[in-house]
Amino acid sequence: MTISRLLLATVFIAASAISTLAGAQNPFPIGTRGAVVSTEQVRAELLAWAPEGVEAGKPVWLGLQLTHRPEWHTYWKNSGDSGLPTQLDWQLPAGITAGEIAWPTPKKIPVGTLANYGYEGTVLLPVPLTVAPGFQASQADIKLKASWLVCRQECIPQEGEFSLSLPVKSSTALNGKAFQATFDATPRPLPTGRSQIEVSGQTLKVSLDGLPPALQGQTLALFPETAGVTQPAGAWQQAWQQTGQGWLWTAQVPLSSERTESPARMPLVVSLNERAYRIDAPVSGEWPQGATRAAVPAALTAALQANAAGPALGLLPALLGALLGGLILNLMPCVFPVLAIKVVGFTRHANDRRAHRISGLAYTAGVLLSFLALGALMLGLRAAGEQLGWGFQLQSPAVVAALAVLFTVIGLNLAGLFEFGQFLPSGVAALEARHPVVNSFLSGVLAVAIASPCTAPFMGASLGLAVGLPAAQALAVFAAIGLGMALPYLAAGLVPAVARLLPRPGAWMETFRRLMAFPMFATVAWLVWVLGQQSGIDGAGALLALLVLLALTLWAFTLRGPARTVIATISIALCALAIWAIGPNIIKPLGATPLAAASGRWQAWEPGRVEQLTARGQPVFVDFTAAWCVTCQYNKKTTLTNAAVLADMEAKNVALLRADWTRRDPAISTAIGRLGRSGVPVYVMYKAGSAPQVLSEVLSVEEVRSAIARL
Repeated sequence: MTISRLLLATVFIAASAISTLAGAQNPFPIGTRGAVVSTEQVRAELLAWAPEGVEAGKPVWLGLQLTHRPEWHTYWKNSGDSGLPTQLDWQLPAGITAGEIAWPTPKKIPVGTLANYGYEGTVLLPVPLTVAPGFQASQADIKLKASWLVCRQECIPQEGEFSLSLPVKSSTALNGKAFQATFDATPRPLPTGRSQIEVSGQTLKVSLDGLPPALQGQTLALFPETAGVTQPAGAWQQAWQQTGQGWLWTAQVPLSSERTESPARMPLVVSLNERAYRIDAPVSGEWPQGATRAAVPAALTAALQANAAGPALGLLPALLGALLGGLILNLMPCVFPVLAIKVVGFTRHANDRRAHRISGLAYTAGVLLSFLALGALMLGLRAAGEQLGWGFQLQSPAVVAALAVLFTVIGLNLAGLFEFGQFLPSGVAALEARHPVVNSFLSGVLAVAIASPCTAPFMGASLGLAVGLPAAQALAVFAAIGLGMALPYLAAGLVPAVARLLPRPGAWMETFRRLMAFPMFATVAWLVWVLGQQSGIDGAGALLALLVLLALTLWAFTLRGPARTVIATISIALCALAIWAIGPNIIKPLGATPLAAASGRWQAWEPGRVEQLTARGQPVFVDFTAAWCVTCQYNKKTTLTNAAVLADMEAKNVALLRADWTRRDPAISTAIGRLGRSGVPVYVMYKAGSAPQVLSEVLSVEEVRSAIARL
């Protein structure tokens, strides 16, 4: 078997099926493209209001209207103790620019002992547009990509893509009442006047001037726009004071013990029923020392240094860690099937030193270029605003299905069902035979495709550092991982002493080749299980049915005479029918994956959940995992289910949270990035007042029990 024949034949057989599945549905956005996106929790609609047309100097507004199901809510610009504000990313015609969200007045939403600021029911988030003079068009095509976090007791990150076209010359007044109602609920600005904020110890003393007389003597709600400064659920006092110049509303608000800002001015919103006012007041006094932005990375760096093998700072340690991690990557279970193919290739050249060298160099080039390409793609997507990490490609069900097809074809070839020369034109096969170096290069590409979801020891900290480095230095880290992975084969090709350790060619090779079909089929079984976590039992069943039909098609082409034409035609027709009928099940979105569901003592991770638990004094252990991460599954079966580990967790009352990254989840990507990591597995122990304790990628019972003992 040769890798180049394998890939060419697989493209001829499966390209149409893969493209059909990939184009059937985008696996990431929830809902459909258009003016409306609906989920089980929220109905989101893009609205427009241009009462005098889309012209310079005229009022033009867009807005995302969120209609929540009962008990669900989304968040204000300052979400409070937990949560994330809604984000809007616009694509507008040249000559039109979007302003900031004119946030309506929120409400306080209690969450146990904590409190959030957000919206229930129906809320419209309006955004003003500015039209440049001379804007000429018959219509304005608007596109929006929005993301929001919707919560009840659990939280679900969601996103949607919206589009609409606005006529430029005519009025768009249909949604005027909705926008006007929102404007009435938006805080009215008040001049600063004598308003001021004073820092006094661990308290903010707020004095607001100029509030309307109708509010005097009333109990008001207070919403600081700057997040992370005050305690939303903290006990605070308010009063009205009469001075010679009028009434002042005063309040004493406790500062957050985990403050991330020390602002010179603080915009505040105060409200009473439907009336709300906004005042931007200066801050006087000296801020107490706290968990400022500068202190957080320092604490995180210390935690990484204490738990990583080697320094976590600097490019050189990152390169060394990446090289060592790439070397260890060869021992990870996900790489074993490709290693078998490589061993067979080496034994074929056992007596040809030149072929050994060329094979080793070509394989190394394939691995290096593949790691660089994957790294560049990930960095480019992150720079464009996507929340991605290492192994992001297997978060797409279409990619998982494509790999299952590829490895099914490889397994059937190794088992002797067919030879690739039966499908390739004779000219292509002859060209491939004259250039065996292509086989070694493509085997390196294949190895990276399978190994990339894994994170070996020493790789995690290096990858986490790489995403924050300049592009050239980040790519050097990815290249170091590739070099480490290719190093054993490069040594076998260049060092005669290593080459002499390899077995000699013989009749055993045919038996070994057929034996290696079974690791391939095991890989397919794993990929089908991964797809089941992403798309449910219907998706896994659909993929299995398509793989059976693929095997039937391949077998049909091995026949001779009229039977080949008849059976091959029928099998191809069945494949096409199955792709149309059940193929979309493979990539359909699944609201919640089984890994994320609560199981026994384990609860599903959600944004803000760690902070809620640690605020009550309870330590927390978080397992950032994914179904496609073999290392994650190994640790789960061997260490995280160990009776002694669970007993220690129970004794210290440790809350166990599992963050499932099987499908793309921007909230989990952000949380992993804050820990200095870029892929799974990541294991973290949290304790109030201490920096997060990041454990090793390959867990041992002793390491986890030691971490628990330090609580």
